[in-house]
Amino acid sequence: MPDKPSTAAARRPSFARALPVAALLLSMAACGGAPAPEPADLLLTNARVYTVEPARPWAQAVAIRDGRIVAVGDDAELASLRGDNTQVVDLGGRLLLPAFGDAHAHPQFGGISHSRCPLHDGRTLEDYQTLVAACVEASPGDGVVYGVGWEDALFPPNGVPRKEVLDAVSTTRPLIFESVGGHSLWVNSKALEVAGITRDTPDPANGHIDRDPATGEPVGGLQEAAMALAEKLVPPPTAAEREAAIVYTARHFNSLGITSWHDAGIPFGADGASETLDAYRAVRESGRLTARVAVAMTWKNEQGLEQLPDLVRASERAEAMGLVSRSVKFYVDGVIPQKTAYMLEPYAHGGGERGKPHIAAEALEQAAVRLDAQGFQLHAHAIGDGGVREALDAFAAARKANGAAGGRHMISHLNVVDPADQPRFAQLDVAAQFQPLWASHYPYMDLTEQAIGPQRSTYLYPANSILKAGARLAYGADWPVASANPLEGLQVAVTRTNAEDPDSGPLLPDEAVTLEQAVRAYTIDVAYVNRMDDAIGSIAVGKQADLVVLDRNIFEIPTDRIGTTKVLLTLFEGRPVHGDLEMP
Repeated sequence: MPDKPSTAAARRPSFARALPVAALLLSMAACGGAPAPEPADLLLTNARVYTVEPARPWAQAVAIRDGRIVAVGDDAELASLRGDNTQVVDLGGRLLLPAFGDAHAHPQFGGISHSRCPLHDGRTLEDYQTLVAACVEASPGDGVVYGVGWEDALFPPNGVPRKEVLDAVSTTRPLIFESVGGHSLWVNSKALEVAGITRDTPDPANGHIDRDPATGEPVGGLQEAAMALAEKLVPPPTAAEREAAIVYTARHFNSLGITSWHDAGIPFGADGASETLDAYRAVRESGRLTARVAVAMTWKNEQGLEQLPDLVRASERAEAMGLVSRSVKFYVDGVIPQKTAYMLEPYAHGGGERGKPHIAAEALEQAAVRLDAQGFQLHAHAIGDGGVREALDAFAAARKANGAAGGRHMISHLNVVDPADQPRFAQLDVAAQFQPLWASHYPYMDLTEQAIGPQRSTYLYPANSILKAGARLAYGADWPVASANPLEGLQVAVTRTNAEDPDSGPLLPDEAVTLEQAVRAYTIDVAYVNRMDDAIGSIAVGKQADLVVLDRNIFEIPTDRIGTTKVLLTLFEGRPVHGDLEMP
């Protein structure tokens, strides 16, 4: 059954109709049956063009007019499109690809995380103390110092941070720092005091206060919903900060060859109000949004179907301003080291603890059926094998109720997927949305394997198994949790090895995919889940000229060198947004 077109899709032109017309014009011109076709504005020649189009995966040249691709072929085939005003760029045999996409990013959170008091560059607890001390000095007074970017792995064995480390910097100002993954807060004693968090403070639903097992005193970590107890002290970002964060993300992503992303969960309020959407509008209207954006509205687990009218209104607002919407993000569970991810069987050494779903199965199923019927994409955050199963069960209920409605549903992260559930992605037509950089040996993985034990550690990020079963992969970085660089992601996807620690060896090497499969998962399949595949994702006549030129051919170099490849040029609608057409 064909997909139900979204409102935005219905407004977009049919690129499928453009292809045969353009091909016919070129054919008639070659036979002398019609005047020569209109010259191209830009002609990229002498390239190794990987189109990601099965009918013709490789070509040599691409012609662009008015920001769209008008011809793909050999240099000789496209010579007739060269006119007096055509800019011809000889790529010197370099690799030309469709621009990359990202199926899971947090642009506003990521941009702000690099502007307030970033800890991303810290590698030790001492580094964090130095960075925090500099931020305290840079903002005199007694207000909150807030930042993002600490790594769970620096707090073994369970990723729980300690207040004493921050107390060594200051006990007179509240210090509040969010983990790089966004599921935990690290606070000092002053922040606990000002927030009123004591041994007697109850844990909220879907969250917990990390406590000393002997005394019950808070130790400095706040998990999941408990983060709100201290977040209320943090000044919210201004409109200018929100806009600057989106611009920062666009420029950063463009430098990595990315021209489209899925904003994986934005808040909304009454009647569809959203400060995030307001920021997108301002950036887009000022001409600074050099990317195509799909947005998912974050489902409020504390509410039920009564939130639907506001959610629909927010989605309509997004589409009216030119974004792709009709997507809803569900947070089904948490993360593994802190045991907030939902597991089918108890954690290793966890005393029978399995974690809990953040939304009841019945509530998720009810929402999935209703939203799927209205043409919404269902997007689930699921990390534990129990969370993955709950999401798949809800999607199965939607399919049973509504048929194959073509919602392009997806599940993100998929740290652990039980073998019984791996074939269900293909059976239910659900995309598996992986963060390829996570599928390697690194300190966080050590915490994960300790938490779940050896048997379930053989089910980590089963990309190839899900792909072989017939499902679709789509890659996203979950930036700023991990590097957004697709070339680094490609390397890990095909090697399953940490580039910074190659001696650690591959993580479950049988779950590696081929380079061709990985490129698809960063291009046309991201475009598919973002509902943009009619416009971008491959190099084909009629599509937008979102393209990237690399400094080497990743298909011809050792796989363990792919991540060192550089982006020389990124085109968005045929114009450079990174690099220069006058490349050496």
